[in-house]
Amino acid sequence: MTDIAIQSGGAILYAPGTSDVEIEAAARAAALQRKRTVIFWRCFILAVMLGAWEVTARTGIIDAFFYSYPSAIAERLYELVLEGTDEAPLWYHLWITMEEALIGFFFGSVFGIVFGVALGRNRMASDVLSVYIKVLNAIPRVVLAPIFILLFGFGLWSKVALSFIMVFFVVFSNAFQGVLEADRAMIANAQILGASPWQVTRSVIIPSAMSWIFASLHISFGFAIVGAIVGEFIGARYGIGFIIQTARGVHDTAEMYASIVIIVVVVLTAEYLMTLLEQRLARWRPAPVGDGHE
Repeated sequence: MTDIAIQSGGAILYAPGTSDVEIEAAARAAALQRKRTVIFWRCFILAVMLGAWEVTARTGIIDAFFYSYPSAIAERLYELVLEGTDEAPLWYHLWITMEEALIGFFFGSVFGIVFGVALGRNRMASDVLSVYIKVLNAIPRVVLAPIFILLFGFGLWSKVALSFIMVFFVVFSNAFQGVLEADRAMIANAQILGASPWQVTRSVIIPSAMSWIFASLHISFGFAIVGAIVGEFIGARYGIGFIIQTARGVHDTAEMYASIVIIVVVVLTAEYLMTLLEQRLARWRPAPVGDGHE
């Protein structure tokens, strides 16, 4: 048996005769140690950043009126969780924002995938409509919020419409590009075997575009949240955006930052769930190949 090297920070050389079981055990131990090191440095950097923020705010190096400080934000977050606001409990505000974002995210994703795949498969339609798509995509989506308020009022659907438009173009662009990047040899082989256009789309094109589609879904939920919150800035009675807007009006920066923390937690949770869903739906994909050579 030849010497085997495992790269884990440095090269670890195994003497001839080392069993495969021992090598695999050492590799698992090295991977676990690396994971612990990564977690340690993440926590260390976060602690240093929060500690520096706390110290500089309390000593007056930065103005606590504008930046608050972590302990005050944590206290305000605790109060929000337990007591809510004067209008409603925190969970109701969060549910309103999530409802707006989830509906916009769902329909924006579905329509984005359908239109992206359809135009990617129809060259003539994509050539005709591409100029209009570019024009619409050039419009900053957040400036449409007042228009949607005028069209749909201050209720649910104006925020849903803004979330929808924020998500649609991200998913559409990736789905469209994913179709264009599909393996032409696989498409040709499927057609030679007698596959219909729908069978080619379903069995070859869509699986090939899945990586592009999931890449867009990972970031588009954050855009859906942005759409809902911006709509709530313009006009709403409930929601996380309403809490931020109210806190801004009374200069309660701790409550503003606490609301931002809530949004971050929600988006990161959605990102985690999206990753689990991607792993479940894309089991057919081979595992990434490492940099090493056999």
